[in-house]
Amino acid sequence: MDDLRRLNPVVLIGLAFVLVVLISASVFRVSETRQAIIVRLGKPDRIVNRYDESRPIGLSGAGLAVKIPFIEQVLFIDKRVMDLDMPQQTVLSTDQLRLVVDAFARFRIVDPLRMYQTVGNEDRVAEQLSRILGSKLRNELGTQPFAALLSPERGVMMDEIQKDVNRVARQYGAEIVDVRIKRADLPPGTPLDSAFERMRTARRQEASAIRAQGYKQAQIIRAEADATASKIYADSFGKDPDFYAFYRAMQSYRTTFTDPQAGEGSSSVILSPDNEYLREFRGRRGG
Repeated sequence: MDDLRRLNPVVLIGLAFVLVVLISASVFRVSETRQAIIVRLGKPDRIVNRYDESRPIGLSGAGLAVKIPFIEQVLFIDKRVMDLDMPQQTVLSTDQLRLVVDAFARFRIVDPLRMYQTVGNEDRVAEQLSRILGSKLRNELGTQPFAALLSPERGVMMDEIQKDVNRVARQYGAEIVDVRIKRADLPPGTPLDSAFERMRTARRQEASAIRAQGYKQAQIIRAEADATASKIYADSFGKDPDFYAFYRAMQSYRTTFTDPQAGEGSSSVILSPDNEYLREFRGRRGG
C-alpha cells in the first residue's frame, strides 16, 4: 500500500500530461484569413470557416475548433486574394511582331473542398492557373495587332480573358479576381529597332501631310484675303480715281527710291524733269 501511495503522484502527473497532450491535439485555432479542411483518414469530412463573401468579418466561424486526435488532420487554406506572377509569354501579333508579354493575375480559393479533391493544395492551384492563363493570353493576344496592346482596348481584352479563365478555375475551386498586363514590349535587338524606325517614318509622313494641309489652307485664306482687299481698294478708289493714281504713285516712289539695306531716301536716280514717272512730283499743274 505504501508503494502504491508513493506511485500515485507520479501516475497523476502522467495522466495529467496525457490529458494535456490529448487536449492540445484535439483543439486548433482558425484565423479570420484562413479556412480549414478536416480530413478524417484521408477523406475530407468538414470545413471550418469556409469562404463566404456575404459574411462580414467577425461572423465567419473563425476561432477555436475541435478535431479527433490522431484520426483527423487539418489542412489550412488561405481565404485572402493571392498574387499569381506569370512567366513571360512570347506572342506573335497579327502584324507579325513578336512580343514579350509580362502579365499577372490575382485569385482566391472559394471552394476548398473542390480544390482538395482536384489538386490537393494552393500551390498546385497556382500552377494550373498559370498554365491556363498563359495559354489563354497567347491565344487572345495573338489575334490582336501590336497597337491594340498599347491602347485602352487592352483592358477590355483582359476582362474577356478573366471571364474565360474563370470558367476553368471553378473546376479547381478558385476564382480569378483580376488579370492585367504589366508590360508588352518587342524583344531587344533588330525587331525593336525596326519597329521604332517604322513608327518614326509613320510620324514623319503624318507631319508632312499636316504641314501640306496647313499650307493649302494658308494659301486659300491668303487668296481670299487678297481678293477681299482688292475689292475694298477697287470700291474705295473707284470713288476718286485721281486719289487712287496719286496713292499708287507714292507706293511706287517708296519702292523705287528705297535701298533695302540702307533704308529710305538713300537711292540715287537720275531722270529728266519732263519724265512722266515724276508727274506727281511736279504737281497736277505741271502735268
